[in-house]
Amino acid sequence: MFRALFALLATLIIVGMNYYAYTRFLGRIDIFAKVRPWLKWGMVVVVGLEILFLMTLRFDVLGSQIFFFIASLLGISFMLFCVALVYDLVHVPLMRKSYDASRRMVLKSILDVTMLILAISYMAKGFLGGLSSSKVTEVTLRLKGLAEPLEVVQITDVHIGKVLGRPFLEEVVQVINTLNADIVVITGDLVDLSVEKIGDVLDPLRDIRSKFGVYFVPGNHEYFHGIEGISTHLKTLHVKVLGNTHVQVGGINLAGVYDVMAHRMNHPLVPDIAAALAGHNPNLPTVLLAHQPKYITHLKGDEPIDLVLCGHTHGGQIFPFGLLVLLDQPYLYGVYQHTACTQVFVSSGVGYWGPPVRVNAPSEIVKLTLRS
Repeated sequence: MFRALFALLATLIIVGMNYYAYTRFLGRIDIFAKVRPWLKWGMVVVVGLEILFLMTLRFDVLGSQIFFFIASLLGISFMLFCVALVYDLVHVPLMRKSYDASRRMVLKSILDVTMLILAISYMAKGFLGGLSSSKVTEVTLRLKGLAEPLEVVQITDVHIGKVLGRPFLEEVVQVINTLNADIVVITGDLVDLSVEKIGDVLDPLRDIRSKFGVYFVPGNHEYFHGIEGISTHLKTLHVKVLGNTHVQVGGINLAGVYDVMAHRMNHPLVPDIAAALAGHNPNLPTVLLAHQPKYITHLKGDEPIDLVLCGHTHGGQIFPFGLLVLLDQPYLYGVYQHTACTQVFVSSGVGYWGPPVRVNAPSEIVKLTLRS
């Protein structure tokens, strides 16, 4: 039922944003007048391809190059929709002014050219951001009761799958190994593959160097592709899976919970903070790994948690999509003081899902320096 409703809603969104982008922007640009019929049918084809992409996600029948191409079209459609909104915001009041016809035509031509330049720049920035290497983001946080400084490297939302493969992961691991991590944590959505198709693509994880090991909690995408099999495979790569459990390591309680997607999918592996903290050392600060920031809203507020590390949001991935993400998630990106004793950090992630596009949400590997 969840998948069917998601597919229906996504189809309506795809049709709606392409229709709006054409009727309110591209179809009104005078320099496109001679090719307008071709442009209209081109948009129809784009909508068909994007719906095909949506319908075949579950069945994994598209080759990687076709997948990349159609996913790119989705990004372009969204960006054109955003530009169309801006075009309307400027065009409608401008055309209501009492200008003569010739001046109105000149102003419209200037607006059309300006918005086309904006659209091209927006798309170029997006694809450049999506296809660029990850940067290292350094963040320093204070934890009460921490005896010694601790260097924690966080990666999240790597999305190894159709497009991002082993070479991409090898590059990420190379960067991690330059950061002298005490602990490396992976906060979900590592793969978009079932364990039957993973093969050796995750083998670079074995090469991660860290003093106290590598720890993982699943994200919603692990549930889509078989969380049990993926978790078992990760253990063979010396990655410790923290599913509703914790370890005492590096002077902290490092806890992890399963993802809230389990509730929607009626999956038995649901997040359980009581189980995750059972037997923890109350004299040590506690760091919780939870894929989605909104898991924080499932807590009572009195749990002994000093810091929560999350991903999932991609920082919005394509500005201004983050405004819609905030309708579902309480936090989008960065450090937040959730309660007097609990901080939350949300990373924008390493990879991307869907369009290979990032605008104002760069791919990042996070180096967290925890101090007393």
